Formats: sequence, C-alpha cells, structure tokens
Amino acid sequence: MQAADYDVASAERGIVYIDEVDKVARKSDNPSITRDVSGEGVQQALLKILEGTVVNVPPQGGRKHPDQKMIPVNTNNILFICGGAFDGIERKIANRLRTQAVGYKVKKDDEELDLKNLYKYITPQDLKSFGLIPELIGRVPVLTHLNPLDKQALRNILTEPKNSLLRQYVKLFEYENVKLVFEDEVLDFIVDKAMEYKLGARGLRSICEAIMLDAMFEVPSDASVQELSISLDYAVEKFEKADFKKLKAA
Repeated sequence: MQAADYDVASAERGIVYIDEVDKVARKSDNPSITRDVSGEGVQQALLKILEGTVVNVPPQGGRKHPDQKMIPVNTNNILFICGGAFDGIERKIANRLRTQAVGYKVKKDDEELDLKNLYKYITPQDLKSFGLIPELIGRVPVLTHLNPLDKQALRNILTEPKNSLLRQYVKLFEYENVKLVFEDEVLDFIVDKAMEYKLGARGLRSICEAIMLDAMFEVPSDASVQELSISLDYAVEKFEKADFKKLKAA
C-alpha cells in the first residue's frame, strides 16, 4: 500500500515478495497444540492471504487500533513470491534421491546427479519434509531454484549497482578530497576470496572492510594524499592481517 501511494487499485495488482519463508517451517512432525512462535501458526495465517481474501490494512501502518479506519485490500490478483535459503534441505533431497547408495547404483538407468547443486532436483515433497504444511505448498504452485553465485555474478555485485560496494568507498574518500582507485587484480582477489570462504555476496563487504579499514582511518588525517590506488600487494597484506583463516576452519 505504501509503495502504491495508498492507491488501492494499484496495490491490488502488485507483487508481494515474502522472504525467509523457510524460517516459519515447523520444527517437528507433530502439529503443535502449545504456543508456536514461528512455525505452523504463521503458515496457517498466510493461507487465506495467499488464496485471495479482503485484508484490512491500517492506513498509517504499524499496529491496528480499534478506532482506526481500515483500508480493505483484495489479495486475489496480487502475485505472491516466497523465497528463502532453506538451509539443510539438500539433505532431504539427497535422501529422496538415494545418493548415499554405497558402491553401486540403485538402478542401471540412474542419471548422473549434480551433487554440487542438489537444489535443482527440489520437489514439493522435499518442502513438506522440511516443515512447510501441504496447504501452503499447494497455494504456491510454481517451484523453482536459483543457481549459486559464480565469480562473474559476484564481480557484477561488487561493481555494477548504483550503490555498489566499490562506489560507496569511492564516495567516502571523495568526502576527504581523495581519489580512490581499485586495480582490476584487487577485484579478482576479493571475488576469489569470497568464493574460497563460501561467504556469498554478503561476504564481499567483510573482505572489502578488511582491506580498506586502515586506509579509511589513516588517509583522512594526511592532507598530502590526493589519490589512493589499491594494489594487489596492499590488498593481500591487509587481508592476511585480518586473519580470515579462522573463518575457513569454521
């Protein structure tokens, strides 16, 4: 409603993305009869909204007050997209595919499985065993997976968006009248380390912080510095000083 400037007709044709839907999975197989803070109760509450109903939305957001006039919104034509990391669901997929068969294949015509990306074999049955209730799975009919980020995708994340990490650092140094330049090898180094430590896109920031931390504190106090070029040797030295090896062990 806020994104549509409180135009109800536009909001009723909108797209709602529900993130972290895996966090409301039920933890055990038996339905809960006691208090269920995050789990089946939340899934049950989502059913009616996903199926299509008239929802009363408070005009200013926040909590509903008894004396507040509500805005009715029909969710019939809203596209709901649910997503999440579903950490651990690959074990459910592996059990179903019986990839644990030792020494021989279960059937002769078994196709070769891509063990590095089991998500591509996901079925509604796996979601059910993970903890989503069948009614919810049935109301979200299209099921698909996303491939893991490769080096090119991580590099694009690092450089291309309007508020990309590198542009943020360049802007920060601009405030101190210092021109910041990253050499190409440094970008490759950052991406390689994010892949090596399996940190994903969020890990790019922690690696950049490890490399840039000293410069961010030291450069502004030195008026003679007009331009700062981050070389590969400098990046490797600062990264090793940050001791990321502990992360790899974890």
